[in-house]
Amino acid sequence: MLTVYESQTEQGTSWTVVSPIVFTYKVTETRHLLDPSNDTLLLGHITDPQQLEDVKKSNMPIKRFVVVDQEVYKIYAPKLIEYLEANNVLYKILSLPTTEENKTITMALQILEEVHNFSLDRRSEPIIAIGGGVCLDIVGLAASLYRRRTPYIRVPTTLLSYIDASVGAKTGVNFANCKNKLGAYVPPAAAFLDLSFLQTVPRRHISNGLAEMLKMALMKHRGLFELLETHGPMLLDTKFQADNSCLQAASQATRIAIGTMLEELAPNLWEDDLNRLVDFGHLVSPSLEMKVLPFLLHGEAVNIDMSYMVYVSKESGLLTENEKQRIISCMVGLELPVWHEACTMELIQKALQERLKHSGGLVRMPLPVGLGGAVISNDTSCEILHKAFVKWREELSDGSSDSN
Repeated sequence: MLTVYESQTEQGTSWTVVSPIVFTYKVTETRHLLDPSNDTLLLGHITDPQQLEDVKKSNMPIKRFVVVDQEVYKIYAPKLIEYLEANNVLYKILSLPTTEENKTITMALQILEEVHNFSLDRRSEPIIAIGGGVCLDIVGLAASLYRRRTPYIRVPTTLLSYIDASVGAKTGVNFANCKNKLGAYVPPAAAFLDLSFLQTVPRRHISNGLAEMLKMALMKHRGLFELLETHGPMLLDTKFQADNSCLQAASQATRIAIGTMLEELAPNLWEDDLNRLVDFGHLVSPSLEMKVLPFLLHGEAVNIDMSYMVYVSKESGLLTENEKQRIISCMVGLELPVWHEACTMELIQKALQERLKHSGGLVRMPLPVGLGGAVISNDTSCEILHKAFVKWREELSDGSSDSN
């Protein structure tokens, strides 16, 4: 409920506006999203039954602007075009190289130019983004800027975006050599998840996504950690595809990862509370990722950060040696890098100093406690950080430097 408070002072009158902003968005797992008989992509975002019925009865053609990652388009263009034409959609497809190096305001403006020329109805014709996390982030930012907020739909095609970028409210682009320095908190109208897209994803990108799953496991869910520890290599081999051997593990892992991610994100979409467990692995990794771009994928940089923080937890008395070894072994089993020569003590210290500027003067360091629990630490000493770094380097740098 909107409330306006008026007050009088010697300096004049002031009005305080208290306005709760409510967003509703759907995250839907579906199968065969590009099957012409499946109307989820076109109508699945509509929550009002009467509106849905009106759209279905209408003789007006559906109109959609679709942004697709260039590599995804090479694979799925025939199916996407067949889907749109079979459903009599007036469409424009914009295929772009949505890589981390191209994640800029320039690309967002390029999208907006095309959207403007296509002449969308900003209330009833959502922009559709199909691709990995970079694509979803750029399109989300562009949509949030166009006419001050145009609805958009996320269709993740990588494991990382499936369980991370697709389910939150963040949008953004890189700026001034800093990751996601420009952005907005504007959730999609809906996110549509189809695991079948993963069958064409390179093995390295499946591993990349497993890092974000492991993040949620270590922070919140021992069962998910044990599932990844036991079945992770098999999920990597099968790319989460639904054959009998991995159907249960794949659906369980994605469901738990998305559920735990939403548990953390939903009450804090605007990050008013800066104590965020989802920041595990994201204190040092943004600096590392930008420094070595394009040689580390996002999840790989996150995992290197997590690997170091596991050693910090061990030195802080939050993990046993056995738990530390189990976590590192799980990471290696998921084919994730656990160390990188560019992740120096100097880089770590600079990243943590930068963290202080944007976290209310506190480092707010999420650290694993056991397997599936966590604390937010603000008082980890420089001595512990250094001691952990030395052990981390000694134990993992021998032959473990990222070779991707």
